[in-house]
Amino acid sequence: MVSLLLVVGVAVAVFVGFNIGGSSTGVAFGPAVGSDVLSKLGAAGLMAGFALLGGWTVGRNVIATMGGQIVPAELFTLGASVGVLFFVGLALLVSNLFGVPASTSMTAVGAIAGLGVAAGNIDWSVMGRIVSWWLVAPILAFWVCAVVGRYVYPYLDVWFRIDQTEGPLIEYRRVGSIPYPVAGADTNRRELVSSVLVVVIGCYMAFSAGASNVANAVAPLVGSGALATDQGILLAGGAIALGAFTIARRTLDTVGNGLTDLPLLAALIVEVVSASLITFLSYLGIPASLAVSATMCIIGLGWGRATRTVRLSDAAASAVSGDARDPSGGEESAMSVNALAADPEDEVKKIGEEEPADLQASDLFDPEATGRVVMLWILTPSISAVASFLLFRFVPIYG
Repeated sequence: MVSLLLVVGVAVAVFVGFNIGGSSTGVAFGPAVGSDVLSKLGAAGLMAGFALLGGWTVGRNVIATMGGQIVPAELFTLGASVGVLFFVGLALLVSNLFGVPASTSMTAVGAIAGLGVAAGNIDWSVMGRIVSWWLVAPILAFWVCAVVGRYVYPYLDVWFRIDQTEGPLIEYRRVGSIPYPVAGADTNRRELVSSVLVVVIGCYMAFSAGASNVANAVAPLVGSGALATDQGILLAGGAIALGAFTIARRTLDTVGNGLTDLPLLAALIVEVVSASLITFLSYLGIPASLAVSATMCIIGLGWGRATRTVRLSDAAASAVSGDARDPSGGEESAMSVNALAADPEDEVKKIGEEEPADLQASDLFDPEATGRVVMLWILTPSISAVASFLLFRFVPIYG
């Protein structure tokens, strides 16, 4: 006989996975859909498959951490598991109301930590390792992309510029009744390779999202023993797929969002760096936020690109002398991060030769929107931890 509490727990887990699929699909395949390389239906199918693959492989490590290492698995009674998942779902609801993607990983860990503190049984060494990576990962994401933006991005913009020709990218011919794809009549090799690369990177992003987020939906239920690990992964994967085929269609309509309006090349660099970082952390069993890492990649890439207007030696000399003016003797140097959307050039200028005005084509990100996002990234896990502590402190339904 299946208990009503288990049905509620599964329903909340499905709700969490459904929302993860809705938001992550847009992040992973927004560039591919926005550039007409991939249809929304194709993006949903790829998201469903690669998110499940990420959860089935690397995601097991994150489930193990959240389902029994932060707090002992015996604390996860069915009631406690439903309580933890409730706070994750609540964070998703709040973030949707504010129009900001919440860090479900951080919120879930906050709820589990609240349970552990209330029960007086939490492994602070594991929590310390997780929080340390929460601090290191965004900094690492920023500096990796800052280096790419300063030293590599302009060359990539010349070498791998993605231009689209008229007509369909792919056409289908038939051998008998069997269709097979061929390049469109006007499609050149560079466009075809670039388009395939856009889709491959989207699949990698979907894999990373599944690896890090499957645990957010089912780790408490797996820790309680209500679901086996394989069952939990399949449940979360199905819920993510449901979100990808339904509500993700709306998020796919917009390649950018309130934070940024990125060129396609910049979006792909952000996806590769952030997905690689989150996949690595998932392998270590660290629940981390893909949204946080991606945003820091965006800011780092733009900042690094903008610093090409000044040589390091000149900047150091100006800092030592206290002179804030441009080292070349011009007006005050403005290192703006509004740099990535500048018009591409056929020849890359050397560092120190680019004009700040050349890097002002459009805003890279909205500081007010970014501040709101960062505030909610801090606020949602904090609220989750405090609310979880109060619930389990006064209603001790844990084991």
